[in-house]
Amino acid sequence: MIVQRDRASLARMTKTSLLASIFVLAAAGAAHAGGQAGSLGVGAEYQLSGLGGLSVNYDAGKFHVGGVLGYYDPAGGNNSTFEVGGRFYYHVHSTAMADFGLGAELGIASVPAAAMMGTTARRTDVYLEPGFQIRLFVASNVALSFTGGLMIGAADASDPTPAPLNSGVQITSQFTGVAGIHYYFF
Repeated sequence: MIVQRDRASLARMTKTSLLASIFVLAAAGAAHAGGQAGSLGVGAEYQLSGLGGLSVNYDAGKFHVGGVLGYYDPAGGNNSTFEVGGRFYYHVHSTAMADFGLGAELGIASVPAAAMMGTTARRTDVYLEPGFQIRLFVASNVALSFTGGLMIGAADASDPTPAPLNSGVQITSQFTGVAGIHYYFF
């Protein structure tokens, strides 16, 4: 009689524990990594053209937009470089830990250029970069990104090699890839 009572008690406890576990799991919902709508990421990223520095991303769920700001001032006078860029990627596919986006980036750099008679002039490099971006969330709010695509240099950036250039509308391009990292706040 005691053994039957213990078995019945054990069966009720098992059913109660099972029911409680199902309720907890159902109430918890699916866990999401970064890339949540409304999250803001800060970090560092380079564009395909090599422009880069501090970066900010805003994730809207189905897409993310961002920008990059860079400043470089090597030793010497009148030779600083200022870089600014923006990006838009539509998420073609997303999982809890990664997303794949198609989009483009636009980058503008103000760089020193040699001028006549030893003076220093500035040139403005403009880059349009259609491509793809893969973001892998190594933690719920830390993303590593890889961007690949076509770099199109226009205006003063019509030649991707660093040399004094003439302004113009000549366009050159090359396929390349870069990486970045962001920490997301939500």
